[in-house]
Amino acid sequence: MIRLSTLSTRGAAVLMFGSLLVLGGCHRGASKDDTVKTTQTQSQFDMTMKAYKNGQFLIDGAVVSALDAGSHFSYLKDTGRLPKTVLLLPSDDSKIRKQHLQYMARLQLDYGFVVYYDDGGKLARINPVETKARALEDYHAPASAPSSDTAKDASGKSYGGDQGGGDSSSASDSSGGH
Repeated sequence: MIRLSTLSTRGAAVLMFGSLLVLGGCHRGASKDDTVKTTQTQSQFDMTMKAYKNGQFLIDGAVVSALDAGSHFSYLKDTGRLPKTVLLLPSDDSKIRKQHLQYMARLQLDYGFVVYYDDGGKLARINPVETKARALEDYHAPASAPSSDTAKDASGKSYGGDQGGGDSSSASDSSGGH
């Protein structure tokens, strides 16, 4: 009986040690403090930008096109405040798309700073050669269908609607009543 209790004690110890290894393997060193460290890494960059819809960017809360972002960096270069490192993050409205990376690669080539972006929780550096830098473009809103009111004057008559060149009410009176 003493042998059975020693065996069960050793079995329980092995089982506990095994469960510690399994739980330790699932942990991977993550803790609640990692979110704080992520925000601290943002402060290590000279500038932070966010990707926005249709290839646009959020810079200091303003939505700008890629061309306007280029103008912004040109201004920063002229004033001697050009950043050395830029962090591109996804915004609440859009994730980072290939178009954003291509525009940032062009800006990186033009102005000589280094761009990092959030790639699924990991920071990745943009390589302008592999990313195939794209020419900067201005944002063009989607074309809307023409309104039926565009070809009318203030009274609601169509431009060029009467071919006779006169008043349409006098033409109908003169054409017949007899």
